[in-house]
Amino acid sequence: MSEARATQDRDDEALVVSQLADGVLRLTLNNPPANALSIAMMESLKSALVRAGEDEEVRVVILAAAGDLFCAGHDLKELTAHRSDKDRGRAFYEQTMRLCSDLMISITKLPKPVIAEVDGLATAAGCQLVATCDLAICTDTSSFCTPGVNIGLFCSTPMVAISRAAHRKQAMEMLLTGEPVDASTAKEFGLVNRIVPKEYLRTVTDKYASAIASKSSLTLKIGKEAFYQQIERPLSEAYDYTAWVMTENMMARDAEEGINAFLEKRDPKWSDR
Repeated sequence: MSEARATQDRDDEALVVSQLADGVLRLTLNNPPANALSIAMMESLKSALVRAGEDEEVRVVILAAAGDLFCAGHDLKELTAHRSDKDRGRAFYEQTMRLCSDLMISITKLPKPVIAEVDGLATAAGCQLVATCDLAICTDTSSFCTPGVNIGLFCSTPMVAISRAAHRKQAMEMLLTGEPVDASTAKEFGLVNRIVPKEYLRTVTDKYASAIASKSSLTLKIGKEAFYQQIERPLSEAYDYTAWVMTENMMARDAEEGINAFLEKRDPKWSDR
């Protein structure tokens, strides 16, 4: 294991703490107990993701959180404070929801896989964050919910990610009832990939990240982009598109090297080209 590299100033007050080792970038939401998605938190996280996308040393991103709660969603105190604005907060609410949407889209469009490491409650936009990540691993005591309906604010933007991760009726169950679901139910719904005891969470997440980081970064970029592009297309269009993607992929140096290495029974040497 190489020495970890901090990707920003070592500041305990940083809203997002970044640490990079062996191609794996760990981004930790660092505003417990709620780790709420305030404007400042979302801007910090989005900036960290932009840097990750530009950093050739980063091959995989892990999104974790400090404390006993993964993320409580939007900062309701921050939102409520703007009720006294002349427009009753409309401009600020538009800014908040647009920034949140941009943040989620940036995760999907990031050319590196993103793994959510969840320990505790992920609620509302926090649940949206988990659903948006490419993979999610959680502890057996974690829970997930979209409780906006309970306070008169339907979780409409979280619905976008959750309805694409879970089956429709299961997504609607969460959205309409606002009730939390436990880890095993979240796995059944399709929100998480694996459930592990708390003491093994980081070990398992790091194992997944290391396995992915060992692949060609070009191949991962091609595959992640193709996955999200094809999934929203009609069947025939999806096949047309992915046939083109695979042809282009075959022309890459890493595909040539990987196939030759397989045939020659040796480990591939990726050039990420």
